[in-house]
Amino acid sequence: MEKRKKLGEIFIENRILTPKLVERILVRSQVLNKKFGKALEDMELVTSDELANALAIQYGYKVVKNLLDLPVTTELKELIPLEVAMENVLFPLKKENGWLALAMADPTETRIVENIAITKGLKIAPYISSKKDILTAICKHYLGKELSTSNQRTVLVADDDRLICNMFKDILSAKGYRVVTVLDGMAAYMSAISEKPSVIITDKEMPKMDGYALLGSLKNSPETRFIPVILVTGKAMNAEEESKAFDKGFFDFITKPVKEVTLLTRVNRALLFFDRQYRLF
Repeated sequence: MEKRKKLGEIFIENRILTPKLVERILVRSQVLNKKFGKALEDMELVTSDELANALAIQYGYKVVKNLLDLPVTTELKELIPLEVAMENVLFPLKKENGWLALAMADPTETRIVENIAITKGLKIAPYISSKKDILTAICKHYLGKELSTSNQRTVLVADDDRLICNMFKDILSAKGYRVVTVLDGMAAYMSAISEKPSVIITDKEMPKMDGYALLGSLKNSPETRFIPVILVTGKAMNAEEESKAFDKGFFDFITKPVKEVTLLTRVNRALLFFDRQYRLF
């Protein structure tokens, strides 16, 4: 079998990156515990389309675009549910004669493709699509929403108390943040996909999905797992509860009633953390 070219080699050959930059990003991607291609895309050193084209060259797959225009049936969405599509950045294209055409942003994720083939009794025809195209298609066809294109720093607030949502929105909006508010955990998960927040603030107790379940779902998706999440609790936590929250992956926590200075300080600190993840050096 012919050995696949490395992504770095392809970008160098196409004069998109220099050898020295590839070397530095390889080191940085290891520090961030991210795949080389994802690190490049997150740092905006390559576009989503450039990465898709390079992966197509590397694996010998075809690139598919214009996913928004495809007729996506209920059967296709049942074959690849929202959680599976998001966790693996996949999108079902067509099912015909025992074959499922599947667009993927990362062709190295062979395990999930093999599982789908076995559990659904289908052969998989793999295609490459950009992460942006897949996420945009997921938002439209699964959520009925548009993927946010705002350049403003976005904070997502999830709390079943409208007064809390409105108070947080007023405080944060006054400081120039774009604030999206939702009233339950499932809506928060869906908004985390479509709104691309830099920070998420979630109440501990909410309908449909509580703060801990929301965090777990966010951590399962490569597109949301690095967003810092701040937990809001109705009462002070003891040392054991604090330890549990941090062990689960919460970035910070706030106890109600929330003071304005506390909210702004925690959000600013979370944004600094978010930004530092994508620094090259």
